Amino acid sequence: MNASQDPAAQGLYKGQEMPLQRAVDVISIPFGKTITLDEDSVVSVMQAKGSSVSVGYEGRLYLIEGHDFDALGLEALERATLDPAATEAEMEAFVWDQLKTCFDPEIPVNIVDLGLVYGCRIDRLLTGERMVVIRMTLTAPGCGMGDVIAEDARRKILGAPQFAKVHVEIVFDPPWSREMMTEEARLELGMF
Repeated sequence: MNASQDPAAQGLYKGQEMPLQRAVDVISIPFGKTITLDEDSVVSVMQAKGSSVSVGYEGRLYLIEGHDFDALGLEALERATLDPAATEAEMEAFVWDQLKTCFDPEIPVNIVDLGLVYGCRIDRLLTGERMVVIRMTLTAPGCGMGDVIAEDARRKILGAPQFAKVHVEIVFDPPWSREMMTEEARLELGMF
C-alpha cells in the first residue's frame, strides 16, 4: 500500500463525520457480520489504519474495506491479489502481507506486529483447492473483536484466486502478552 492509499493520507481523521457517497457493505463490530449502510448515512471515523476504516453509525461500529473507500469519497483501493502462477513462497508472503493490513478496530497496530498471529499454513484440500489456516489469539480472552478480525483477514486473503477457504482458529494457549509485540508496536502504543 503506498502513502496515497493510506486512508489517513487521503485526508481522513478520527472524529471526522461524513455522509456516505453510496450504499456500502460493511462488517459489523464486534459481530463480524456483513450489513449494508445506505447512501447519505452520516458516519464518524473512529480509526483510519491499514486498508480498512472503522466508522461509527447510530451508536454502532463498522469496518469499511479499502475497495469500498469510494463510499467515503476517497480513492478505492484495488483488492490485493496474486498472479495465477504464484509460487508457494509468494502465496505465503501474500497471506502474511494481508494479515499486516488487519487491525483490531480499537488498537492502531496491525495484528501481526501486535503479536496476535501465532502462525499460518496453506493446506491443499482433496479437491485440489488451497485453504489457509491461521492460528491467532486476542489480547484478552474476553475481547469481542475476534470475529471482526477473522472476517477482515478472510476477506483480504480470499482476494487471491489461489485460495478457496480461510479458516481462522482463535486460541488462548499460549496467552498473549506484551512481549509478543514487535518493538515498533510497543513504541506506537507507548508500552515500553
